[in-house]
Amino acid sequence: MTTCPGLTLALLVATPGTTWGGMEKHTLDLALGMAQRGHRVHVLAHKDYRDRFPAEIHFHAVPMQLGRRHPWLALSLRRSLRRIGPDLLHAHGNKAAQLAGRLPRGLVPHIVGTIHGIKSSHAAFQPLDQVIVVSPGIFEQLEHPKKHLIFNGIPGGAATANQEARPRPAGTEDHPPHCLAVGRLESVKGFDLLIEAWAGLSRPATLTICGEGSERGALQRQIQTLGLAGRVRLAGFQTDLSEAYQRADLTIISSRREGFSYVLIEALMVGCPVIATPVAGPVEFLPDQALSEAISARGLREPLARWLGDLAGLREAERPAVERVRKECTLEAMLAKTEQVYREAQG
Repeated sequence: MTTCPGLTLALLVATPGTTWGGMEKHTLDLALGMAQRGHRVHVLAHKDYRDRFPAEIHFHAVPMQLGRRHPWLALSLRRSLRRIGPDLLHAHGNKAAQLAGRLPRGLVPHIVGTIHGIKSSHAAFQPLDQVIVVSPGIFEQLEHPKKHLIFNGIPGGAATANQEARPRPAGTEDHPPHCLAVGRLESVKGFDLLIEAWAGLSRPATLTICGEGSERGALQRQIQTLGLAGRVRLAGFQTDLSEAYQRADLTIISSRREGFSYVLIEALMVGCPVIATPVAGPVEFLPDQALSEAISARGLREPLARWLGDLAGLREAERPAVERVRKECTLEAMLAKTEQVYREAQG
């Protein structure tokens, strides 16, 4: 049950409409959850995201493709906020925080911001009333008097406490392991490192990479050049990955950096083991032996070579991580803690 009913909330996401990633997914989940908890929710975002939000969420198109100091962007944002008259503005990401911090203080009574990723500076969040951080590492580094650590959340938890991934005979000659990687096909996700690592594996295994992005052509050429066409597949963007995680024997996170990985909690929530580079999320949840020593192809190859032959052992080693995710990274926990921040922001 909501603890501060009847708020008019404005959620601001300032990405230019070209990709749909973790921050945008987080905003959608938060909007739907807050609407279900009795709040009036408005989303201000690029027009290309309009169809992502259902009718119960009031969507306002703002030209987010413009630079953060563009006068038309500032004017459009202010006009939208005057029409909405929100009790609280929640800015997601660095650009949104910068836009929110420049607003006249009389326009919006309270401003909350969420840091979703690692940046060279988080100064844009200093003027905001409350700051939410999704990564313990960023939380420790951030200097703000009113900061809160709230993990990303997905449906699950108690409902999946007794659910395990399907029985898998993987690792035999007849059933080589099937592995999954998910994310935007951009350099930050490190799929080039993962593909290079795959080429050096002696144990047979297949890899499916789900996602779209500007690196698709380069990654496809890399697959062909390394002779991996039968072992590595680019599957494109998938709207629902629940079955993919259930079918996978292993999920791999090869990112060069992360704020906090949705892929990590999506995989662990259904009991699928994870191998990852040492980025935010995996370093807090996974055992050391499931992490690569370095963010490199060679670094990834070492845990892959070890655990592809002992997936049952990896699942057992990650059992505490599965239990923790099912307890701490649920959508209900994220909503309740975020709503508490809203209440604190209002005094």
